[in-house]
Amino acid sequence: MAILRAHGLRKDYGKGTGLVRAVDHVDLDVAAGETVAVVGPSGCGKSTLLHLLGGLERPTGGEVWLGEQRIDRMPEAGLARLRRHALGFVFQGFELVDELTARENVELPALLAGESPRVARRRAAALLERVGLADRAAHRPMALSGGQRQRVAVARALIGRPRIVLADEPTGNLDSAATTEVLRLFTALRAEGQTLLIVTHDSRVAATADRVVTMRDGALVGRTHLAGAGGGTGAFAGLEG
Repeated sequence: MAILRAHGLRKDYGKGTGLVRAVDHVDLDVAAGETVAVVGPSGCGKSTLLHLLGGLERPTGGEVWLGEQRIDRMPEAGLARLRRHALGFVFQGFELVDELTARENVELPALLAGESPRVARRRAAALLERVGLADRAAHRPMALSGGQRQRVAVARALIGRPRIVLADEPTGNLDSAATTEVLRLFTALRAEGQTLLIVTHDSRVAATADRVVTMRDGALVGRTHLAGAGGGTGAFAGLEG
Protein backbone atom coordinates (compact mmCIF):
# COMPACT_ATOMS: atom_id res chain seq x y z
CA MET A 1 0.00 0.00 0.00
CA ALA A 2 1.30 3.45 -0.89
CA ILE A 3 2.11 5.73 2.04
CA LEU A 4 2.82 8.72 -0.19
CA ARG A 5 1.20 9.39 -3.58
CA ALA A 6 1.44 12.19 -6.11
CA HIS A 7 -0.87 12.46 -9.11
CA GLY A 8 -0.42 14.99 -11.90
CA LEU A 9 1.79 17.08 -9.63
CA ARG A 10 2.83 20.42 -11.11
CA LYS A 11 4.73 23.45 -9.86
CA ASP A 12 5.11 26.66 -11.85
CA TYR A 13 7.12 29.75 -11.00
CA GLY A 14 6.54 33.08 -12.72
CA LYS A 15 4.05 33.63 -15.54
CA GLY A 16 3.80 34.49 -19.19
CA THR A 17 7.11 34.37 -21.02
CA GLY A 18 8.89 34.07 -17.68
CA LEU A 19 7.03 30.95 -16.58
CA VAL A 20 9.20 28.07 -15.41
CA ARG A 21 7.64 24.64 -14.85
CA ALA A 22 9.80 23.11 -12.13
CA VAL A 23 7.66 19.99 -11.72
CA ASP A 24 5.73 18.76 -14.74
CA HIS A 25 2.75 16.42 -14.16
CA VAL A 26 4.55 13.92 -11.91
CA ASP A 27 2.88 10.67 -10.82
CA LEU A 28 4.71 8.85 -8.02
CA ASP A 29 3.82 6.28 -5.36
CA VAL A 30 6.02 5.30 -2.41
CA ALA A 31 5.03 2.06 -0.68
CA ALA A 32 5.29 1.35 3.02
CA GLY A 33 8.80 0.18 3.87
CA GLU A 34 10.20 1.17 0.49
CA THR A 35 13.28 3.29 -0.15
CA VAL A 36 12.95 5.39 -3.30
CA ALA A 37 15.78 7.52 -4.71
CA VAL A 38 15.05 10.43 -7.06
CA VAL A 39 18.02 11.24 -9.29
CA GLY A 40 18.75 13.63 -12.14
CA PRO A 41 20.87 16.63 -13.12
CA SER A 42 21.04 19.80 -11.06
CA GLY A 43 18.04 22.05 -11.62
CA CYS A 44 15.77 19.28 -12.88
CA GLY A 45 13.20 19.80 -10.09
CA LYS A 46 14.20 17.07 -7.63
CA SER A 47 14.25 19.28 -4.53
CA THR A 48 11.07 21.08 -5.56
CA LEU A 49 9.35 17.71 -5.90
CA LEU A 50 10.45 16.72 -2.39
CA HIS A 51 9.21 20.04 -0.98
CA LEU A 52 5.81 19.49 -2.62
CA LEU A 53 5.55 15.92 -1.33
CA GLY A 54 6.46 17.06 2.19
CA GLY A 55 4.02 19.97 2.25
CA LEU A 56 6.82 22.54 2.39
CA GLU A 57 5.51 24.15 -0.83
CA ARG A 58 2.08 24.24 -2.43
CA PRO A 59 1.66 22.76 -5.92
CA THR A 60 0.25 24.70 -8.85
CA GLY A 61 -1.77 21.64 -9.80
CA GLY A 62 -2.21 17.96 -9.05
CA GLU A 63 -2.64 16.05 -5.80
CA VAL A 64 -0.49 14.82 -2.90
CA TRP A 65 -1.78 12.11 -0.58
CA LEU A 66 -0.29 10.82 2.66
CA GLY A 67 -2.15 7.60 3.27
CA GLU A 68 -5.83 8.52 2.99
CA GLN A 69 -5.26 12.24 3.59
CA ARG A 70 -5.01 14.66 0.72
CA ILE A 71 -2.44 17.14 1.99
CA ASP A 72 -2.00 19.65 -0.86
CA ARG A 73 -5.28 21.38 0.12
CA MET A 74 -4.79 21.24 3.88
CA PRO A 75 -4.82 24.55 5.76
CA GLU A 76 -1.36 25.56 6.94
CA ALA A 77 -2.03 24.78 10.61
CA GLY A 78 -3.10 21.23 9.79
CA LEU A 79 -0.16 20.79 7.45
CA ALA A 80 2.26 21.93 10.17
CA ARG A 81 0.79 19.36 12.58
CA LEU A 82 1.09 16.66 9.92
CA ARG A 83 4.73 17.49 9.28
CA ARG A 84 5.52 17.25 12.99
CA HIS A 85 3.76 13.91 13.50
CA ALA A 86 4.01 11.99 10.22
CA LEU A 87 6.98 13.30 8.25
CA GLY A 88 10.70 13.52 8.94
CA PHE A 89 13.05 15.78 6.99
CA VAL A 90 16.80 15.65 6.37
CA PHE A 91 18.38 18.51 4.41
CA GLN A 92 21.71 19.00 2.67
CA GLY A 93 22.58 21.93 4.94
CA PHE A 94 21.63 20.04 8.16
CA GLU A 95 19.36 22.92 9.35
CA LEU A 96 20.33 22.47 12.98
CA VAL A 97 19.87 25.26 15.53
CA ASP A 98 23.38 26.47 16.36
CA GLU A 99 22.46 27.63 19.87
CA LEU A 100 21.13 24.20 20.90
CA THR A 101 23.08 21.06 21.77
CA ALA A 102 22.78 17.91 19.68
CA ARG A 103 20.30 16.46 22.17
CA GLU A 104 18.24 19.66 22.24
CA ASN A 105 18.11 19.74 18.43
CA VAL A 106 16.79 16.19 18.37
CA GLU A 107 14.27 16.91 21.13
CA LEU A 108 12.88 20.05 19.53
CA PRO A 109 10.33 18.52 17.08
CA ALA A 110 8.93 16.29 19.83
CA LEU A 111 8.50 19.25 22.17
CA LEU A 112 6.81 21.27 19.41
CA ALA A 113 4.47 18.32 18.84
CA GLY A 114 3.41 18.43 22.50
CA GLU A 115 5.55 15.61 23.91
CA SER A 116 6.57 15.95 27.56
CA PRO A 117 10.16 17.10 28.17
CA ARG A 118 10.93 13.85 30.00
CA VAL A 119 9.77 11.64 27.13
CA ALA A 120 11.41 13.88 24.50
CA ARG A 121 14.71 13.73 26.37
CA ARG A 122 14.57 9.95 26.68
CA ARG A 123 13.72 9.51 22.99
CA ALA A 124 16.47 11.93 21.93
CA ALA A 125 19.06 10.09 24.02
CA ALA A 126 18.05 6.74 22.51
CA LEU A 127 18.22 8.11 18.98
CA LEU A 128 21.61 9.72 19.47
CA GLU A 129 22.88 6.38 20.74
CA ARG A 130 21.35 4.70 17.68
CA VAL A 131 23.24 7.03 15.31
CA GLY A 132 26.48 6.61 17.27
CA LEU A 133 26.56 10.04 18.90
CA ALA A 134 25.63 9.42 22.53
CA ASP A 135 28.98 10.90 23.56
CA ARG A 136 28.28 14.08 21.58
CA ALA A 137 24.83 14.83 23.02
CA ALA A 138 26.00 17.96 24.87
CA HIS A 139 27.96 19.38 21.91
CA ARG A 140 26.60 22.21 19.78
CA PRO A 141 26.59 21.78 15.98
CA MET A 142 29.73 23.85 15.39
CA ALA A 143 31.69 21.39 17.55
CA LEU A 144 30.61 18.47 15.35
CA SER A 145 31.92 17.27 12.01
CA GLY A 146 29.69 17.40 8.93
CA GLY A 147 28.93 13.70 9.15
CA GLN A 148 28.07 14.01 12.84
CA ARG A 149 25.77 16.96 12.16
CA GLN A 150 23.95 15.00 9.49
CA ARG A 151 23.54 12.04 11.83
CA VAL A 152 22.04 14.43 14.41
CA ALA A 153 19.68 15.64 11.66
CA VAL A 154 18.65 12.04 10.91
CA ALA A 155 17.99 11.43 14.62
CA ARG A 156 15.88 14.60 14.70
CA ALA A 157 13.91 13.40 11.67
CA LEU A 158 13.13 10.12 13.42
CA ILE A 159 12.02 11.42 16.82
CA GLY A 160 8.37 11.76 15.81
CA ARG A 161 8.28 8.15 14.53
CA PRO A 162 7.46 9.43 11.02
CA ARG A 163 5.62 7.40 8.44
CA ILE A 164 8.16 8.55 5.87
CA VAL A 165 11.52 10.34 5.96
CA LEU A 166 12.21 12.79 3.11
CA ALA A 167 15.91 13.47 2.55
CA ASP A 168 17.14 16.22 0.21
CA GLU A 169 20.76 15.62 -0.93
CA PRO A 170 21.68 14.24 2.51
CA THR A 171 25.34 13.68 1.53
CA GLY A 172 25.75 16.77 -0.64
CA ASN A 173 27.90 18.65 1.88
CA LEU A 174 29.88 15.65 3.14
CA ASP A 175 33.28 14.20 2.31
CA SER A 176 33.70 10.55 1.37
CA ALA A 177 34.21 9.27 4.93
CA ALA A 178 31.19 11.16 6.29
CA THR A 179 29.10 10.00 3.32
CA THR A 180 29.93 6.41 4.23
CA GLU A 181 28.72 7.02 7.81
CA VAL A 182 25.39 8.40 6.61
CA LEU A 183 25.00 5.64 4.00
CA ARG A 184 25.36 3.01 6.72
CA LEU A 185 22.63 4.74 8.68
CA PHE A 186 20.21 4.92 5.74
CA THR A 187 20.93 1.27 4.90
CA ALA A 188 20.10 0.29 8.49
CA LEU A 189 16.87 2.32 8.42
CA ARG A 190 15.85 0.61 5.18
CA ALA A 191 16.52 -2.81 6.73
CA GLU A 192 14.30 -1.85 9.68
CA GLY A 193 11.41 -1.01 7.35
CA GLN A 194 11.53 2.78 7.59
CA THR A 195 10.01 4.34 4.46
CA LEU A 196 12.47 6.71 2.78
CA LEU A 197 12.37 9.09 -0.18
CA ILE A 198 15.86 10.38 -0.98
CA VAL A 199 16.70 13.08 -3.52
CA THR A 200 20.32 12.64 -4.54
CA HIS A 201 22.95 13.12 -7.23
CA ASP A 202 25.21 10.55 -5.54
CA SER A 203 25.22 7.09 -7.13
CA ARG A 204 26.33 5.56 -3.81
CA VAL A 205 23.19 6.85 -2.12
CA ALA A 206 20.93 5.78 -4.98
CA ALA A 207 22.42 2.27 -4.87
CA THR A 208 20.96 1.77 -1.37
CA ALA A 209 17.39 2.22 -2.65
CA ASP A 210 14.81 -0.36 -3.68
CA ARG A 211 13.80 1.80 -6.63
CA VAL A 212 15.33 4.71 -8.53
CA VAL A 213 13.30 7.26 -10.47
CA THR A 214 15.06 9.61 -12.86
CA MET A 215 13.95 13.20 -13.32
CA ARG A 216 14.70 15.63 -16.16
CA ASP A 217 13.20 19.04 -16.90
CA GLY A 218 10.62 18.60 -14.13
CA ALA A 219 9.30 15.24 -15.34
CA LEU A 220 9.97 11.64 -14.36
CA VAL A 221 11.61 9.95 -17.34
CA GLY A 222 12.69 6.59 -15.97
CA ARG A 223 12.12 4.08 -13.18
CA THR A 224 14.49 1.28 -12.21
CA HIS A 225 14.08 -1.41 -9.56
CA LEU A 226 17.39 -2.43 -8.01
CA ALA A 227 17.57 -6.18 -7.53
CA GLY A 228 20.14 -5.98 -4.74
CA ALA A 229 19.75 -2.60 -3.09
CA GLY A 230 22.83 -1.60 -1.17
CA GLY A 231 24.97 -3.92 -3.24
CA GLY A 232 27.16 -1.20 -4.75
CA THR A 233 26.98 1.36 -7.53
CA GLY A 234 27.05 -1.13 -10.38
CA ALA A 235 23.26 -1.55 -10.33
CA PHE A 236 22.96 2.20 -10.68
CA ALA A 237 25.41 2.71 -13.55
CA GLY A 238 24.03 4.94 -16.27
CA LEU A 239 20.84 6.01 -14.54
CA GLU A 240 21.79 9.68 -14.45
CA GLY A 241 23.24 9.90 -17.97
